Amino acid sequence: MRGEGAGQSAAEVPVLRPPLRAGPGGAARLRHILIDVLISLTSLQRTPLSATLSLVMSQCCKKIKDTVQNLASDHKDIHSSISRVGKAIDRNFDADLCGIVPAVVWESQEKQILVMAIIEHLYQQGMLGVAEELCQESIANVDVDFKKPFLELNSILEALHKQELEPALSWAIFHRQQLAELNSSLEFRLHRLHFIRLLASGPGKELEALSYARHFQPFAHLHQQEIQVMMGSLVYLRLGLRNSPYKHLLDDSHWTDICETFTRDACALLGLSVESPLSVSFAAGCVALPVLMNIKAVIEQRQCTGVWSHKDELPIEIELGMKCWYHSVFACPILRQQTTDSNPPIKLICGHVISRDALNKLINGGKLKCPYCPMEQNPADGKRLIF
Repeated sequence: MRGEGAGQSAAEVPVLRPPLRAGPGGAARLRHILIDVLISLTSLQRTPLSATLSLVMSQCCKKIKDTVQNLASDHKDIHSSISRVGKAIDRNFDADLCGIVPAVVWESQEKQILVMAIIEHLYQQGMLGVAEELCQESIANVDVDFKKPFLELNSILEALHKQELEPALSWAIFHRQQLAELNSSLEFRLHRLHFIRLLASGPGKELEALSYARHFQPFAHLHQQEIQVMMGSLVYLRLGLRNSPYKHLLDDSHWTDICETFTRDACALLGLSVESPLSVSFAAGCVALPVLMNIKAVIEQRQCTGVWSHKDELPIEIELGMKCWYHSVFACPILRQQTTDSNPPIKLICGHVISRDALNKLINGGKLKCPYCPMEQNPADGKRLIF
């Protein structure tokens, strides 16, 4: 009787399923499982449970409890993350930036500088049509000599992206002397890519590749090892380079590298920065803006008017990282101010350096006593330093 009753009762027990996780349809599935369990429990209220059935029911209850706890925990984590989104938006997206940007930026002369920076950025990025349209709408007078380097560089870069080497090679050969003064390996890398392309064409280009290898002679003393590798690859030409130890020569990353090398060396040769002034200023502004907004709020709260005059200096120092370091600066140790063209650093006879404004304030009776050592000297003997 016990075994028969146990078999009849077990048939009405719901099938145990793995714990559910929060996700699409998870709540609906859990609801259906709970309803099935409740119906089964109701039908089993008057039925005596065997030991096996009791064990099954206890496992079922434990699974349900674990499932509910997992859903509650996942919901808590999701709710905690979503509740912080609004605060993050309010904290990072402040629409009132008028107090941060001085009004002088939008004046005619300053606005023209901003427009020229945008135009230069567009030319440097190869967006020639947009740059020309902006020139017409802003009535900006852009000299043809200003546009010519950007037009030439962008046409060569476009050819390199199509794996066409001829324009870049012609440019590198024409500027060979200037590139050598920059210790540039651009011309060699272009010849190397052309040689590799001949090797990739198969055994039919073997003689042409050997003939083209004469272009490596001027670079043998600087790139001897790379030339030896390319000459060694000729042994496997008939078997196929892709199945040889020299298959790395056919890697597409070489084309990406040559584009970066050409951009860097060409910009250095023409006196241009690899990154446009607009992109550098924008990146620096993204770092500095939150700090400036906090300073603005503190100044308004404490009513410290006049602390920030929106001139060429900031009320505090903002660290932009090594990427934005371009030249050295000097801050006067006496006045705690950064030197400028109108207030340059002055080196005293004793070797200490102060700003010109500090020097003028320290003059007493036509003599100057160094603030760091007792040496007296003539103020006229100080020499201006240029960093």
